[in-house]
Amino acid sequence: MTQSPYAPGAVYRPMLARHAGEEHRTATALELFFDLCFVAAVARASSALEHEIVAGRAGHGLLGYALVFFAIWWAWMNFTWFASAYDTDDVPYRLLTLVQISGALLLSAGAAEALEHGDFTVITWGYAVMRLAMVSQWLRAACTDRERRRSALRYALGILVLQIGWLARAALSHDGGVASFTVLAAGELLVPVWAERAGGTTWHPHHIAERYGLFTLIVLGESVMAAGLAVGAALETHEETGAVLSVALGGVLTVFALWWLYFAQDAPRRLRTQTTAMLWGYGHYGVFAAAAAVGAALAVNVAHVTGHGALTDVRAAAVYTVPVALFITCVWLLHRRVVRLSAAADLLAPLAVAAVLAATFTTFAVLCTGFITSLLIGLSLVLARRGNR
Repeated sequence: MTQSPYAPGAVYRPMLARHAGEEHRTATALELFFDLCFVAAVARASSALEHEIVAGRAGHGLLGYALVFFAIWWAWMNFTWFASAYDTDDVPYRLLTLVQISGALLLSAGAAEALEHGDFTVITWGYAVMRLAMVSQWLRAACTDRERRRSALRYALGILVLQIGWLARAALSHDGGVASFTVLAAGELLVPVWAERAGGTTWHPHHIAERYGLFTLIVLGESVMAAGLAVGAALETHEETGAVLSVALGGVLTVFALWWLYFAQDAPRRLRTQTTAMLWGYGHYGVFAAAAAVGAALAVNVAHVTGHGALTDVRAAAVYTVPVALFITCVWLLHRRVVRLSAAADLLAPLAVAAVLAATFTTFAVLCTGFITSLLIGLSLVLARRGNR
């Protein structure tokens, strides 16, 4: 029996590009561990968002959440695509991944301070640790993969220059606020576009789809956990038990429907070219951020129905319905061009989004949203069955 060239446990092996059509390419135990460490950062950001909204600072909280979640998402995404092309799973690779995990934990420690008070010092250092480790990975790939050396060097150079920019921003007494963050974030998004033009990396479509699916599961699971803790705390005090249970039921129905909707798609079919794959990967910022925000929104609505917080009924409902609508919209836009849908099937998602947003103005918005998203799944199954006939 021939041993796989990528079998774990090697002390050192050359970092050569893995074949894009490699059979049985699945997520590794190290990648799953990496994802779990990132959950801490997602949970801290979601919890801080909940705190800001309950305190009546929804606008400030949402802006901070968008900025903090960009750092979490982008660091995770870059590791994922690199690993799909160059995962050697030898000792140097594992040690550099450990450095990135340490950076993720540091980023997690600074997430609440960045979101609530606008202090990005700790989160910037955590982000820099992860990204500089990524520079080392790309330089190692450049040394051994001659065919794609230009791409690897472009990645290393682009990331290094931007980390200098991020650290300089953190060192300034007036960091430039959202404007400087936007400029540096735009630079981060452009690095892969520039680097891949020199000779694309060999990411694996099925592996990438699985990695994104697993992270979606983790984020949705974190949302369920956050909501469960809020519901449990409310039930222990026996406050508005009926209203709390309606929020809990609506939340379970919604999260299950979002899971169903996401995994009903054939993601590898979407990942056919570098351009479509990049749009698909970038589009998941909305998917992940919305999924994590749903958990915070459920906790906010539990607090609201038990008389805590400074939100009106409509604002509390909007905190929940908007991220649900955003999740559905993102999934629909990411996949609608891949699968040929009938006109009726293609209209289901936009109609569901409109209905969810309209539920904002109802008395039981969370429960209504749960029923609407469940109906979306049911009608999708009916139309799919008719299409197969």
